[in-house]
Amino acid sequence: MYYNTQKINLNSKIEVNRVEEFLKGFALKYEDVDYTLIIEEEGEIIATCSKKNNIVKCFAVSEDHQGQGISNILITDITNKLFEEGIYHNFIFTKPSNNFLFQGLGYKVIVDTDKVSLLEAGNKNIHSELKNIKKSYELKDEEQYAALIMNCNPFTLGHKYIVKKAAMDNKNVIIFVVEEEKSSFPFQVRFQLIKEGVKEFNNVTVIPGGNYIISSATFPNYFLRKDDDILKEYTKIDGNVFGKYFCKELNITKRYVGSEPYCNVTNTYNETLREVLPKYGVKVEIIERCEIENKAISASRVRELLKEDRLEEVRELVPLTTYEFLTSSLGKDIIEKLKLRDLPH
Repeated sequence: MYYNTQKINLNSKIEVNRVEEFLKGFALKYEDVDYTLIIEEEGEIIATCSKKNNIVKCFAVSEDHQGQGISNILITDITNKLFEEGIYHNFIFTKPSNNFLFQGLGYKVIVDTDKVSLLEAGNKNIHSELKNIKKSYELKDEEQYAALIMNCNPFTLGHKYIVKKAAMDNKNVIIFVVEEEKSSFPFQVRFQLIKEGVKEFNNVTVIPGGNYIISSATFPNYFLRKDDDILKEYTKIDGNVFGKYFCKELNITKRYVGSEPYCNVTNTYNETLREVLPKYGVKVEIIERCEIENKAISASRVRELLKEDRLEEVRELVPLTTYEFLTSSLGKDIIEKLKLRDLPH
């Protein structure tokens, strides 16, 4: 039998509900997508696949229709949509039992856990990304590095405290800056504020995090701030990507993180790193948060104060470089937009 894909209207509750119900049979959640295809037979959904930007997700084919080439049809049509949008490198989250399907279509497994696999396909891969990082930032094979991964939304004295600790204890330090554009402060602003804020430490290199470090591909729950049953699996994915590839290729032997008194998502992430990274010979150092008046300095606290126009109180929590930016015209624009946001970042 010949099957055609149909695009569903994401604004139609009826159509969305049909896909949701179908995916429930596979223990999959239907959320955070920008394009969905289905295949029907006699008015019933027998297969579906979705995407969000360059992430392919929510893939399922009914048991009765597996082995009929339906997977190829779905992935071909989703890939064509990605190409239309100028996306030539993509990731897919799926169950490990589906790996062979996607490997047959040119995908390569990056890492997997008991419940989730992350694969990629296209004109780039994690090895080429790491090669570019080494070359661009002149990282040397004979040197060992300590690493931090920071979002810094915005860069605070709390962040600087952890960087200082790492810089004092290690010969070389890398800060990977989360590149995903899901924060109140845009990536380029966050990147620049970090660079300016750590200028005094001449053994610290600041590098964009790219697609493989706390991104929608490796750790979507970080941005959704969702504490659900899949959270642990995503934290394992992200931790294993870092350990298996970044630490091995860049000779990273230590990872610094700040203690997390407020956010369960970050707390779970820290715990997972302590489980995962030692398997790759990487030590995890959890640094107690810097406090002022018995309150941990956090970017979320800074954002709350900014929303309430309490800029003078913010001055005590951020480096001068961050404060000067916040009082600039671009900084003021971001603060005004921040007041309209009701998001965790």
